[in-house]
Amino acid sequence: MSQQALIYLVEDDADITELVRGELNRYGHQVRCFRTGAQLTNALRQQPPRVCIVDLGLPDIDGLELVRHLTTREDVGVIIISGRDSLPDRVLGLELGADDYISKPFDPRELVARTNSIVRRLEKNARLQTSTFGPDKDSPSVACFANWQLDCATLTLRKDNGTEFVLSAGEMDLLVRLLKYPRQILSRDQLLKHHDEAFDRSIDVRMSRIRKKIEDDPKSPRLIKTIYGMGYMLTSDVQWQNGVHGGN
Repeated sequence: MSQQALIYLVEDDADITELVRGELNRYGHQVRCFRTGAQLTNALRQQPPRVCIVDLGLPDIDGLELVRHLTTREDVGVIIISGRDSLPDRVLGLELGADDYISKPFDPRELVARTNSIVRRLEKNARLQTSTFGPDKDSPSVACFANWQLDCATLTLRKDNGTEFVLSAGEMDLLVRLLKYPRQILSRDQLLKHHDEAFDRSIDVRMSRIRKKIEDDPKSPRLIKTIYGMGYMLTSDVQWQNGVHGGN
């Protein structure tokens, strides 16, 4: 069983809300329920959850806009539940960064199982983040590349012009792997080393999130290039606190 977690559910159907809440509570999770996107947004300012379960058919906001907002935050898992079962909606939801998409009607036990899977993955990534970038004064913790600076200790990505993002642990891990081997092609297997199948399914989504942050034009990326049939490559030199990792 996964570790107990704080789960936010935004759903305007009272029957579905009670069904999902009861099943998640039965597995030990703490659940807060909201009927509108505005209520959820206010709660996020006070305390971020581990996972947000979002219905796309909300009365005050397009659920996809809410998903877009959620995926810019720190390491919060996002599950979409929706009566929209068209392929374009499913693809768009996942491309925006959602971890999973479940169509109505659904079995609450399946939703709990998928929630537990995301919680386990996020906890694992958090432990990996702590062990990889722990308080070791002798390890490099700041990487400078192009006009960006990545502070591994705080998961903060800053641009020279003052733009700043806080990365999720998964985004951090993926970006650091590229930063450690600049100007080298890394295959998916190399990028996925030490990760499980859940990370494998979301690597393209995480890459898309990173590109949206660091690329001038994410649709035509210049810093992180896709080398078709081979993998990905960071095209910039990288300067760490104690020297340059790779590059020419």
